[in-house]
Amino acid sequence: MKEIKRKRIKIGDVISIPLPTGKFAFGRIYGDASIAIYKDIGNSLSDLPMNEEYQFIVGIYKYALKTAGWIIVDHREFDNEEDKWPPPTKIINQISGEYSIYYKGEIKPSSFDDCKDLETAAVWADNHIIDRIMGINTWHKE
Repeated sequence: MKEIKRKRIKIGDVISIPLPTGKFAFGRIYGDASIAIYKDIGNSLSDLPMNEEYQFIVGIYKYALKTAGWIIVDHREFDNEEDKWPPPTKIINQISGEYSIYYKGEIKPSSFDDCKDLETAAVWADNHIIDRIMGINTWHKE
C-alpha cells in the first residue's frame, strides 16, 4: 500500500482512519460531502477492504478530512455518476414533527414509514465518526 500524495481529496478516494485500538478503518468519499465507512477493519494500512460493503454513510465536515491525519490510500472509481450519490437521508422537524427526505441536494416532504430506516441527515466531525466505528453512541439521540 502506498499513500497517494495529493492535496485535494476526490470522489472515489479511499481514506485510512486510525482507530484508538491501533487498527484502521477505511472510508470512501462520495459526492454531496459524504463518506462511506467500510465494514472491514484492518490491522494495518495495507489491509484495504476488498468489497464495497459499508457500515454507514454520513456527511462529513471538509475540515475533518484535512486535519484528522487521515490519508488517501486508494482511489476507486464509481461505475457511473448515479453511484457517486450517497443514499437518501431523513430530516425530522423538531418543532412540527414532520418528516422529509434529503437526496441529491433536494428536500421533499415524506412520512415516518418512508424515513424510519434512513440515516438522519447530518454532517459529522472526525471524532464522532471514530466513536461510531468503535461502537460508542452516547452522542446519538432519536
